[in-house]
Amino acid sequence: MSNTIIIIPSRLAATRLPQKPLIKIKNKTLIMHVYEKAIQSQIGEVYVATCDEQIASEVRKNGGKFIMTDINHTNGTDRVYEASQKLELKDTDFVMNIQGDEPMINPLDIKNLNKLSKEKNLNISTLAYNIEKKEDYDNENIVKVITKNEISDNSATEAINFYRVIKENTSRNIYQHLGIYLYKNSALKKFVNFEKSKNEIKERLEQLRAIDNNMKINVILANYFSSGIDTKKDLEDYIKSFKK
Repeated sequence: MSNTIIIIPSRLAATRLPQKPLIKIKNKTLIMHVYEKAIQSQIGEVYVATCDEQIASEVRKNGGKFIMTDINHTNGTDRVYEASQKLELKDTDFVMNIQGDEPMINPLDIKNLNKLSKEKNLNISTLAYNIEKKEDYDNENIVKVITKNEISDNSATEAINFYRVIKENTSRNIYQHLGIYLYKNSALKKFVNFEKSKNEIKERLEQLRAIDNNMKINVILANYFSSGIDTKKDLEDYIKSFKK
């Protein structure tokens, strides 16, 4: 039977929110908030892939697992792939990439993504959520995905394209994309061996490399809201959510 390994790529070199993974929220660092959500999903072992000793030290002292990776990686997927190689996974195993700035991700959504993707034998899958605010269409920090059909939590449909900014009502089936992917290990190997595409570089969205090389990404509906922490405002909003 195929295994699922969760790998969380994390580094300190963020420019919009310096030292982001180590920012403390309710006496717990951002990276450990994400790590604990991954553990709670109970779908497989969890590792943080990092090139920074400070992050490794934080994970270590909290009883977590980590894998040191090359400092020269320019995106999270390459970092995840290096970690997966060190784990010597089989081609039929699954690798889940949860972004290290997604502390709101719900363990039930992680579990459902894993379950449905395995049942349907998907090569690459991800989650998306219904867009709640009109201003989110223009917010470049909130990635949008257009899907071929309406998505649900018990069916998967193909992603047509991903955008940072999109006009409201220009298409049906526009959703907010969540920073989580599940790859069959063979598909992850294929993906990282493609050159960066022009669309990927222009939009700063590495998933466009898959689309541009005719690799299908399937999208499943998340039942619980989640948003990444990219800016100081995102962080403030997340802290406020604890007080509700």
